[in-house]
Amino acid sequence: MNSNRLVLGIDIGTTAVKVAAFGVDGRLRGVHSVGYPIARPRPGWAEQDPEDWWRGCTEALEAVLAELEGEQIQAVGIVSQVNTHLLVDEHLRPLTEAVIWQDQRCAAVARELDARFTPEDKRRIWGGPVALDASFVGARAAWFARERPEEWARARWILGPKDFIGARLTGRVATDKLASVRVANQGGYLPEAVALVDGLGERLPELLEPEEVLGESAVVRAPVVVGTMDAFGAVFGTRTTEVGRGMISCGTSLVVAGASRRKESARGVVSFPPRNGLTVHAGPTQAAGDAVRWWAQASGQSVAEVFAGAAGGGNRVVFTPYLQGERAPLWDADVRGSFLGLTSAATRADLSRAVLTGVAFSARHVLEQVEEACGLRLPSLTFSGGGARSDLWTQLHADVLGRPIERLRVRDSAALGAALLGAVGVGLQPDVETAAAAAVHVERVFEPQTDLTRWYEAYRASYEGLAKVHELLRDPGVMAE
Repeated sequence: MNSNRLVLGIDIGTTAVKVAAFGVDGRLRGVHSVGYPIARPRPGWAEQDPEDWWRGCTEALEAVLAELEGEQIQAVGIVSQVNTHLLVDEHLRPLTEAVIWQDQRCAAVARELDARFTPEDKRRIWGGPVALDASFVGARAAWFARERPEEWARARWILGPKDFIGARLTGRVATDKLASVRVANQGGYLPEAVALVDGLGERLPELLEPEEVLGESAVVRAPVVVGTMDAFGAVFGTRTTEVGRGMISCGTSLVVAGASRRKESARGVVSFPPRNGLTVHAGPTQAAGDAVRWWAQASGQSVAEVFAGAAGGGNRVVFTPYLQGERAPLWDADVRGSFLGLTSAATRADLSRAVLTGVAFSARHVLEQVEEACGLRLPSLTFSGGGARSDLWTQLHADVLGRPIERLRVRDSAALGAALLGAVGVGLQPDVETAAAAAVHVERVFEPQTDLTRWYEAYRASYEGLAKVHELLRDPGVMAE
């Protein structure tokens, strides 16, 4: 009965901000996207201008609201790229560029912080073998304090993208417990994590539930909820809210997640605090669509030409998408990407196909650890994100994972998840689980057609086999900053 009541989802992504309007039945009513650049001023660095997020957000909001021709918006939810950080003053003016999740400048700092904790410490504090990597807010804070001391001294807040946008929209500064999993739990901020950097605790925002209302937005004239990270938005927007359900969200990076009642974590993946007795285990990779973008640029093709060529390519070459190190399940900032098995018979089409397949291999690698944490095999997985627009890439994931892949009607699952949080926040739905069950629908199921196990085994063997090569190729200038 609420299908005509509209909710907005704002997704502050790595390459663009997207605003989408949905009915509470999940039907898309309007969408607009505004892109922005990533600056890479030094090897291993990746930055964005936070004002680009704000300009993109306001432009996209105006476009969608105009498309809806005066229909009333009931609520707004926000998700964003996670492990991206900037410093702002008390007036929400950026003091630094935003250091995004791909950035590796803090790798050495992170290793030092991580080494302060024994495996027993990590189990006691975080409940499992969490990795404090270059994107950890503590490592970023330590870097800001050391390399940008004036800005650090002036900073009132250290914020992620959604919290910056939420504060700009409502005037209230807060974040959610899900996006803060490495510095907080259900009880609040973790003293051991906050104590790693002097002054970090006083610069962290208030902690709220993701569906809690921040305040009213004058831009939209509707309540705005806190929201969460894009990966967990996709969890909600794919209905990975029931035992045995799993998802792959394929965008700039790739996220694999599964839901179970088992709380124990597994090495290389993150286990989020239980919600209603359900634990989501997930792992993000470093490059999915970003690997395709790189290959298109390096090979002198458009992204569309890469996909068209890959359709005619063969399974002759193995690609590892470790272009800026790798996150889950390796958490290795020093590993480097490669093409393996090249011969004089290999074509550009073969390499294009290898890039797509290599990303699917990274999904299987994460899935193995997610299923270990879940304690069960996920019978099928949903597939969403920009990668789901390609039949070929969806099919390659089915082939590599050896199970059905359910492509969803709404590809922008993170934006849908944000909107569903808004619906819960204003009482249109009782909880996000009910909201997801009503809004998430499968468009098409892709069954496995080709067994790619042998190529996957080569992919897995390459990491340890090329360890010395990666060490020798490491650029000392990338991690020394």
